[in-house]
Amino acid sequence: MKLKKQVTVCGAAIFCVAVFSLYLMLDRVQHDPTRHQNGGNFPRSQISVLQNRIEQLEQLLEENHEIISHIKDSVLELTANAEGPPAMLPYYTVNGSWVVPPEPRPSFFSISPQDCQFALGGRGQKPELQMLTVSEELPFDNVDGGVWRQGFDISYDPHDWDAEDLQVFVVPHSHNDPGWIKTFDKYYTEQTQHILNSMVSKLQEDPRRRFLWAEVSFFAKWWDNINAQKRAAVRRLVGNGQLEIATGGWVMPDEANSHYFALIDQLIEGHQWLERNLGESRPRHGGLPPGLGPQASLASMPYPGATPRSGWAVDPFGHSSTMPYLLRRANLTSMLIQRVHYAIKKHFAATHSLEFMWRQTWDSDSSTDIFCHMMPFYSYDVPHTCGPDPKICCQFDFKRLPGGRINCPWKVPPRAITEANVAERAALLLDQYRKKSRLFRSNVLLVPLGDDFRYDKPQEWDAQFFNYQRLFDFFNSRPNLHVQAQFGTLSDYFDALYKRTGVEPGARPPGFPVLSGDFFSYADREDHYWTGYYTSRPFYKSLDRVLEAHLRGAEVLYSLAAAHSRHSGLAGRYPLSDFTLLTEARRTLGLFQHHDAITGTAKEAVVVDYGVRLLRSLVNLKQVIIHAAHYLVLGDKETYHFDPEAPFLQVDDTRLSHDALPERTVIQLDSSPRFVVLFNPLEQERFSMVSLLVNSPRVRVLSEEGQPLAVQISAHWSSATEVVPDVYQVSVPVRLPALGLGVLQLQLGLDGHRTLPSSVRVYLHGRQLSVSRHEAFPLRVIDSGSSDFALSNRYMQVWFSGLTGLLKSIRRVDEEQEQQVDMEFLVYGTRTSKDKSGAYLFLPDGEAKPYVPKEPPVLHVTEGPFFSEVVAYYEHVHQVVRLYNLPGVEGLSLDISSLVDIRDYVNKELALRIHTDIDSQGIFFTDLNGFQVQPRRYLKKLPLQANFYPMPVMAYIQDAHKRLTLHTAQALGVSSLKDGQLEVILDRRLMQDDNRGLGQGLRDNKRTCNRFRLLLERRTVGSEPDFFSKLAAMFRGLIFHSSRSGNREVQDSHSTSYPSLLSHLTSMYLNTPALALPVARTQLPGPGLRSFHPLASSLPCDFHLLNLRTLQAEEDTLPSVEMALILHRKGFDCGLEAKNLGFNCTTSQGKVALGSLFHGLDVVFLQPTSLTLLYPLASPSNSTDVYLEPMEIATFRLRLG
Repeated sequence: MKLKKQVTVCGAAIFCVAVFSLYLMLDRVQHDPTRHQNGGNFPRSQISVLQNRIEQLEQLLEENHEIISHIKDSVLELTANAEGPPAMLPYYTVNGSWVVPPEPRPSFFSISPQDCQFALGGRGQKPELQMLTVSEELPFDNVDGGVWRQGFDISYDPHDWDAEDLQVFVVPHSHNDPGWIKTFDKYYTEQTQHILNSMVSKLQEDPRRRFLWAEVSFFAKWWDNINAQKRAAVRRLVGNGQLEIATGGWVMPDEANSHYFALIDQLIEGHQWLERNLGESRPRHGGLPPGLGPQASLASMPYPGATPRSGWAVDPFGHSSTMPYLLRRANLTSMLIQRVHYAIKKHFAATHSLEFMWRQTWDSDSSTDIFCHMMPFYSYDVPHTCGPDPKICCQFDFKRLPGGRINCPWKVPPRAITEANVAERAALLLDQYRKKSRLFRSNVLLVPLGDDFRYDKPQEWDAQFFNYQRLFDFFNSRPNLHVQAQFGTLSDYFDALYKRTGVEPGARPPGFPVLSGDFFSYADREDHYWTGYYTSRPFYKSLDRVLEAHLRGAEVLYSLAAAHSRHSGLAGRYPLSDFTLLTEARRTLGLFQHHDAITGTAKEAVVVDYGVRLLRSLVNLKQVIIHAAHYLVLGDKETYHFDPEAPFLQVDDTRLSHDALPERTVIQLDSSPRFVVLFNPLEQERFSMVSLLVNSPRVRVLSEEGQPLAVQISAHWSSATEVVPDVYQVSVPVRLPALGLGVLQLQLGLDGHRTLPSSVRVYLHGRQLSVSRHEAFPLRVIDSGSSDFALSNRYMQVWFSGLTGLLKSIRRVDEEQEQQVDMEFLVYGTRTSKDKSGAYLFLPDGEAKPYVPKEPPVLHVTEGPFFSEVVAYYEHVHQVVRLYNLPGVEGLSLDISSLVDIRDYVNKELALRIHTDIDSQGIFFTDLNGFQVQPRRYLKKLPLQANFYPMPVMAYIQDAHKRLTLHTAQALGVSSLKDGQLEVILDRRLMQDDNRGLGQGLRDNKRTCNRFRLLLERRTVGSEPDFFSKLAAMFRGLIFHSSRSGNREVQDSHSTSYPSLLSHLTSMYLNTPALALPVARTQLPGPGLRSFHPLASSLPCDFHLLNLRTLQAEEDTLPSVEMALILHRKGFDCGLEAKNLGFNCTTSQGKVALGSLFHGLDVVFLQPTSLTLLYPLASPSNSTDVYLEPMEIATFRLRLG
């Protein structure tokens, strides 16, 4: 009671302070004389007065926010110190539903008003090229353009270069896929090692030769197999600029399905490898790298060749705007892309927009700009890189000289360059160079010279380099031709362009356009859209994300355990050697981001190789997590003993093979209690349902303090009608510390008040089936009948079809109106013509047809105190929709999983479509790499398949009143083909190749579990704005009244959109589940286990701790005492309801005090660096307070002691 009183008093205090502050603020605004002049059209002299008023208002808002935050902290402290949390005892009401009493602790949703300003946009200039607008305006007509079939005839005047010579850089390169037709190891053995070995000898033969390499995964494997002499030669070639490592990632990643954690991780892995192995010399020239302040230390920088300066992405199937952001933050200044829709290439070529500054949609000050070059023609091979006519360009690919293994499809072979023919051949080639040059704004020309796995034989090196050198010598000795040609690297080209245009490297050359948006979806010809690979092989897309979540969890726990063990002087006992397992897992995850791996576009045997690697790393990471959790959960660290033969903890689940679904560990209960350690990988405290499997329905669950907890116990079903004998699911709501560990105790025995059974109804729909029963659980079998039914929790009532078992509608408890949310399964076929769907392409035979099961589904309806669910058992999919009866994030959305098995399909794709009455007006939103949201518009002028987009983590539709978000735990293809619809492709089985080089269809389908969360939110923008929306609108009215048009343009173009904070957290809960690790039976924990709270204060809820990554020491296998702390401040929309959400959330205007963040550890060293740690951005300082702008990702070199 005493506690209740205190809470009530504090609540009243908050209310009073808020109302009084609001009164003062509004009073000040109303008495502002400038508001009454000319209806808001202010004389210039009064702008500054107004500015002061706004600043005062902002300050008042912040003070109000801070007061509330302080009171909130006090209340939380009071409730935390109350005597033991009373267990939530659910009770059953007369109308047959369960009620869970509210938690005794209050929850706070305290958002700084200034943090709401960001999502309102309207800052900065609008870029000339907004890709959404470009796509809306282009006709996509595919007119035959002559020799450049997808383009147009290019003309020029030979005198165009009289004033300034054409400067040509021919860039030899070899594109090495780390797995596609062959496995990574087979490619390495049969081709890649020969390419790199020849490179060392052939580049040393002539200092004018150059070579470009991108994939560090192959380079690192080769490096491990060469001697010191060869390594020294490589360092020399890099140092003198003959060899350039472009991008420097572990792979050239797919940009559609990859998550930004994995994109960053493979970039760090590559860059750190380069720094350790190639970065031993000092820079050749003084000065700081572009974009870095004077405080950066040159002494620690690798020399320019070892530090990637330019991005090179010639093969990913469409390009995401996340990549330019990450490359810019890694301090790259320029980049190149290739696979862009042919109609966009043609339009950009015609408007001289193939080179542009690529800017993020939210960027108001050009700090995210990176210079980007788009290759103009069909492919990155030699026939499509010298100029518009592939028949001519092919004649200058000297690997195709007569007598070789490959020739020119245009039937005119290359000819070796001799004294006799050099003039004629040079004129033919120069004509192509000049034509290509007319598509660009500068007189510097880039001509890539390479293809897949090129230069694997010394003969090819000689053929290309000798013949081109003869052509160059001819050009360069004739000033009247006005052309200078040479071999170059990608950065040589960009440097020359910057020099010619008179700007610093990375700066915007005069007149060059600014672009924002992305380049999905990609078509390379006709209506052949590469939108199938967004879903191809979803089993492995899902396994990728499971591995990613485990890697992040293992990184964080390992770093904390290593720091705490050093702090306690016990580092000698802790298995620091687990670092090698972490390194291997980083590289496995990195390898799988390759654009033929996560895409599902490799040969079946290669997919198996990837799968085996993914599973091995997953098993290893579970070991790393178990070892770290064991150390951290011990109350007395002196008792810690590491024994690899007898692990202290068991894993939460196991997989029998790389293509099997996980099987959860069953905890065997007997007379002695069993303990379970729970790991929460989120940086926020979480209140979640944890479900464990046990061998008896007679189970009691106790908290760490020994207090009995209420649990829901259910049977464990193996099919629609069979329960698994002697296995039961016990579900318990638990509160877990941020990034921390909790402890539960399980005992054999029954607690009638707290062990609460689920009840089950089975609908057979007239099918003659026998259903197994268990005396512990009420079971009702309903033979026929199909009336609709509902499940409900404290937030919503959810209606299901009694016939299909699928979702029909959702009604929020505080609303009369039901919201239609109708689900159905659909099937797409493929065309009957020669071009059919395959691993890459989606070529449907028209609109999807309804999925018609042979028999009606068996339905299971489970109801209980903490969760209720509906399972619909269809032949090809088992769909589970679960509703948690819990406050906070878990209870505010629907948990959906679809177990898909289409192994008997022939040329069909299974889709899930949601119909709503949301008036979406042809607009929907999909995320890019889980990092940002990109608005999309359904374009009627394009074929159906063109309107699909990648969905790595979420897609939503909205109108003025509602937003419906589908969150996903695996990347899949998504679209909205009609207003109010969202649809996602679940799996595809295709019997043929789609003629893009793979030579196989998709026939190796697995039983795949796709997991989703469906979140329905109320928007307050158009109806009843909340306090902060009103204030934000007021700010906007004040600031932008005189220049409203500029602001409206940005809003109306729908160029940016952000999830709500609740939506961000929902995604995190789905993608980062808590792990339940049983203490092994043989161990005697006794009273020795204690929950682990690593953070002394919680991070603001718009901050995500992306990684806490222990860095490698100089010795290859050992960890350093330093780690990389990577933080991301998320952009969010305040225009979605934030009342009664039931979880704590505070923002801080981007400020975090890192010095007091870690409990029991001090920050002894902190230095901001570039994204991949190659460049210090400032000297290490004594201040440990950091600030991030919204959407920014920041990396810090950190040492804890």
